[in-house]
Amino acid sequence: MSFWNPDTIRAAAGGLWLARPPVSAQSTAGVPADAPLAGVSTDTRSLRPGQVFLALKGEHFDGHTFLRDAVLVGSSLLILSDAGAIPAGGLPRQVGIIKVADTRRALLRLAAAYRKTLEKTRVIAVAGSNGKTTTKVLIQSVLSSRFRGTTSPKSFNNDVGVPLTILSASPSDQYLLCEVGTNAPGEIAALAEVIEPDVAVLTSIGREHLEGLGSLDGVAREEASLLAYLRPGGTAVVTADAPSLAEHLKVVPNLVTFGRSAHADLRLTGVEHVRTPAGDPALRFVVNDRQAYTIGLVGEHNAQNALAALAVGRRFGVTDEQAAAALMSAAPPPMRLQRAVIGGVEILNDAYNANPDSTIAAIQTLAAIGAGARRRVAILGDMLELGAAAPDSHRDVAQAVIDSGTIDQVIYVGHLSLYGADRLSSAGWADDRYTLLSDLDSDQPGMIASRLEPGDCVLLKGSRRMRLERIVEALKARHGPPTEPSPAAAVLRAPASRVPARN
Repeated sequence: MSFWNPDTIRAAAGGLWLARPPVSAQSTAGVPADAPLAGVSTDTRSLRPGQVFLALKGEHFDGHTFLRDAVLVGSSLLILSDAGAIPAGGLPRQVGIIKVADTRRALLRLAAAYRKTLEKTRVIAVAGSNGKTTTKVLIQSVLSSRFRGTTSPKSFNNDVGVPLTILSASPSDQYLLCEVGTNAPGEIAALAEVIEPDVAVLTSIGREHLEGLGSLDGVAREEASLLAYLRPGGTAVVTADAPSLAEHLKVVPNLVTFGRSAHADLRLTGVEHVRTPAGDPALRFVVNDRQAYTIGLVGEHNAQNALAALAVGRRFGVTDEQAAAALMSAAPPPMRLQRAVIGGVEILNDAYNANPDSTIAAIQTLAAIGAGARRRVAILGDMLELGAAAPDSHRDVAQAVIDSGTIDQVIYVGHLSLYGADRLSSAGWADDRYTLLSDLDSDQPGMIASRLEPGDCVLLKGSRRMRLERIVEALKARHGPPTEPSPAAAVLRAPASRVPARN
């Protein structure tokens, strides 16, 4: 029996019928109410006729207020936790209604049950402190060169995004690719129990969410909890450059490591930024002193992300030549060192999120990419959720700016950035080389944009709540749309080449 039938869904969600679905009524969207169900939605703006509508409650929203809209769009089955939210005058037509104690928990239960039906689909889970979304994009590029599958959109990596990703998969998919995030202990384990990965990827271990995870060891423990839920015969693809993971890897039967470590299975033995014939930056890296690859991304840390994608591709039987071509055509996800040229200003938009390690890596990328720029400008927003480690973390980033010896201007945004500004001041930086803003009010993005000049290379890096991308919008308002960089695949030479091994 198909998973997508009302009784199976009710049992999987752990709910009770308030109203059984009719067998003959027609929806306003022209979908028979007894038509086969097809997926789950929590948002009436994207809901498709035939989908189950699950009413989530959040801090600033309540899906129960959209029950009527869901039925109008064409949903024939509603899952809710508040029966009192059903309109007093009834719904536009008769539909099935399942009541559960907690719709968020019901969503996880549905995904866990559906995952068990995906018998022909190999599931990959990607976790880690930094690089999850980019690594996911690179894995998707490699696998989609040969296989059919489903990948989590954007950063769907929490207890809503992960189950929605699983529930969107088709039984005919050859792979399902999930991103897994965390803010506090236990969150990855709860998601991993639902995902049951065949391949688990750990990209890195760094200073993330220390307010909840406490320490680097706490981060390693939380991220490594993914490995405990590998299916029998599953494979872990793990960074070799995180000593704090060592204890957690002893029980992993099938392990592939990647990184700079001499003991890595896929060892990064060379990496450099290059320019395409069109003048756009790209990244060339060498694996195990033998195979060279080029990707149209910037940031040396992205070579490590590409190594993880290569490891997964090999596990699926993708050849090195196929993987090389796929990596060459991959584009960075939005606001992850996404490059644009606006009014002659080269922007490295890495404003999606930030922690100390990812920010230091972004500063190093600015130093490399902006080598020929008029000025290299770092616009740095507060790094949040670091708890007691916040002051030292902001000082460490400032020290990385100092150590690079190449950054001309720094614009800080946020109260925590005061610690970084103090470090620059104590290092002898002149007052006119750095600016400290408490936040970005309505006028400040435009003010910052007015200070940027053609020939500048500018990095935007900060936590999500800082919303530094508003500076990009201010630049567009001032200069018009960006000049799109040329796709690397269109201008670079052969995707892979053999290079002599070192002695």
